[in-house]
This record gives sequence, structure tokens and C-alpha cells, in this order.
Amino acid sequence: MSPTDPAAPAPAYVRSAAAVATSTGADYRVGIRAGRHPLAADEPESVGGADTAPTPIGLLLSALGSCTAITLRMYAQRKQWPLDGVRVHLAYEKGPDHAARITRRIELMGNLDDTRRARLLEIADRTPVTRAVRGGTPIVPEPARLPPAAERA
Repeated sequence: MSPTDPAAPAPAYVRSAAAVATSTGADYRVGIRAGRHPLAADEPESVGGADTAPTPIGLLLSALGSCTAITLRMYAQRKQWPLDGVRVHLAYEKGPDHAARITRRIELMGNLDDTRRARLLEIADRTPVTRAVRGGTPIVPEPARLPPAAERA
């Protein structure tokens, strides 16, 4: 069967990242394990949280900014361009009728000509997290699993 054959089986998904978020207290703080790295999320005091960690939206912005900076560094290194640093400023803004948007401003540091700067800004629109956010990556529910009996007791 060819890849264009509708009867061909769909390619299998391969996990490239995983995280577990756990909320166990009465407050809003959440412990997060992203791979082997511990993180946390919380809400500001103004909405009942303790402001002990970034908000979930703050973590989303952090993911977008870090992915942008990493991707641009990787691209410039492959091209052997003199990119000395990348700073990505992000904001989540709420508008009328519950509309929301993310603004992103990218600073490229280094001795880059206008053509290279323009190319890096084009690449920024194609980073994995940018595509996931813009494309509305589906969130596929999986069946819930009960914890082991020892944890339920």
C-alpha cells in the first residue's frame, strides 16, 4: 500500500514529551513533573492562589518563548551565523468578548544583516510550540486509571 492509499494504516504516534500535573491540597498549587524535571504552577493571590509559582498561562508563555529561542539558536548554529543571543518577550492579553491573544517580540543579538534577521523571524513562526498553539493541537482524552489499591486506602 502506498502512503496515499486510504486503506493504508495510519502511522503510529511517537511520544516526544510527557508531563504529569498533580494537585493534592485545598490550594491551587500544582506539582508538575516534566520528564525528570520538577516544576510547579499556582494562581495569583487575587484569584485565591498563593502566587508560589508561575500561572499555567505563564508556563505556556515560557514554553513558547524558550522554544522560540532554542529553535533560533539551533538554526543560526547550523548556518554558522553570528547570533549571540535571543530574547523573547511574550504577553497574554485579554480583549473584548473573551477574545485572547499572545503577543511576541523577538530581539536578536549579534552581527546579523537584515536578510538573516528576517529569515530568523520567519523561522520563529515555525517552531514546534508555535505550531502547536496556532494549530490548535488536539487534546485526546485517555481513559482514567485508578491508582493502585494501596494508594486508594
